[in-house]
Amino acid sequence: MLKGKNLIEPLDFTTEELEKLFVLSNKIMDKPLDFSECCKGDILATLFYEPSTRTRFSFETAMLRLGGQVIGFSGENASSAAKGESIADTLKAIGCYADIAVIRHPKEGSALVASKNAGIPVINGGDGGHQHPTQTLTDLLTIKREKGRLANLRVGFCGDLLFGRTVHSLIRALSRYEGIEFILISPEELKVPEFVRNDILRGKDCKYCEVTDMLDVLPQLDILYMTRVQRERFFNEEDYIRLKDSYILDEEKMLLAPKDMIVMHPLPRVNEISVEVDTDPRAKYFVQVKNGMYVRMALIMSLLGKK
Repeated sequence: MLKGKNLIEPLDFTTEELEKLFVLSNKIMDKPLDFSECCKGDILATLFYEPSTRTRFSFETAMLRLGGQVIGFSGENASSAAKGESIADTLKAIGCYADIAVIRHPKEGSALVASKNAGIPVINGGDGGHQHPTQTLTDLLTIKREKGRLANLRVGFCGDLLFGRTVHSLIRALSRYEGIEFILISPEELKVPEFVRNDILRGKDCKYCEVTDMLDVLPQLDILYMTRVQRERFFNEEDYIRLKDSYILDEEKMLLAPKDMIVMHPLPRVNEISVEVDTDPRAKYFVQVKNGMYVRMALIMSLLGKK
């Protein structure tokens, strides 16, 4: 069903297609060795124009665990982009070598340009502050496994909601499910951008509220999705320093949270979640990391049409 498609934003797949992807992810988790040669002879190209640890390694590990191979670069200076080559031309060349590609780029819309020129399935590994759909797949799978559902949830997003592409993508994806309420916790300067508020929250008549105090809403949440304040998105160092410690989740604050609330984070963290929270059974951010590898295995298989 997904063979030959691209994944540029979360809504590229229907909720039914997502459900099938999650079923496959769970099967791979249960019996990973059964899938160890599914992509034998296939090549994944990883085109990372900006730094990444989890997303890049997760994709590379996913392909290797499926029996495939990986080519690629990490950093713009490691590619012909340093010579001035366009994304379109780079992808036209990559399409001659690889069977599937994942691209991360600091410029919004870059993954869409790549998908129109590659001639092979292209996955958006993050484009600027815009979208990060495979993190969204990871998040949805984690929620489904931990909470047993993707509907009727009160989800709190905390931190940098202005530049956080993982936040924008997940809000967009969750807006398709019934009974989702969004609690948006941020300083005034880092509130969700207008396109999220108008196109998604108001456009789909979602129930939401915007607050500045985490403690007031913590007891009400099913999920707390923490984010770091992203230094690389700021033009002014003074603004970053002023805002970077706006919210820090620690053991004391966790005492206010429901016993069945889960804490998520796309990582990397800086200091917005104290390491003392790591041992709390409600902390699921490293579970997310592992889930991300399995859902990317399922995604690669599906886009390549593997059984």
